[in-house]
Amino acid sequence: MGMSTQTAAKRTRARTPNNKTTTGFRISDQLWAVMEPVLPVHVNTHRFGGGRPRVADRRCADAIFYVLRTGCQWEALNQTDLCAKSTAHDRFCQWVEAGVFEKLWQAGIEQFDELKGIDWSFLSMDGAMTKAPLGGEKDRTQPHRPWQSRRQTEFADRGPRGSDWLGD
Repeated sequence: MGMSTQTAAKRTRARTPNNKTTTGFRISDQLWAVMEPVLPVHVNTHRFGGGRPRVADRRCADAIFYVLRTGCQWEALNQTDLCAKSTAHDRFCQWVEAGVFEKLWQAGIEQFDELKGIDWSFLSMDGAMTKAPLGGEKDRTQPHRPWQSRRQTEFADRGPRGSDWLGD
């Protein structure tokens, strides 16, 4: 049995250089300049110093911000040319744990304060430290009868359960 020497058909048109859906969601060079210094340094923990090549942080940042801006699921990243969903989600978790987004937010606040100025004299904070209204309480009132359970009321024209309601 011989092997078939079939060649792949040549493409009639050139590949599109960019995915038009995701190109608009790439982070800007200005944002990357602020973000790159706050990213944690990656240490290769492979026992032989090898392993798969690491996806660039910038590509992962593009994928993470694509998910955050569009609200799509991580699974949808597999249909884009950004990076794999598992890579982006793993990097997102690492960056959250390292406080990258908090540092990025702080840098944004500082830049805005320098450019426009923030009136720090007027601050307002809102919060509530109470139980939810429908959460129930520990010592709630007990049912009237031991047999009466939740959403079960007494019979309207009958006596207590188990008695002869027609009268003896």
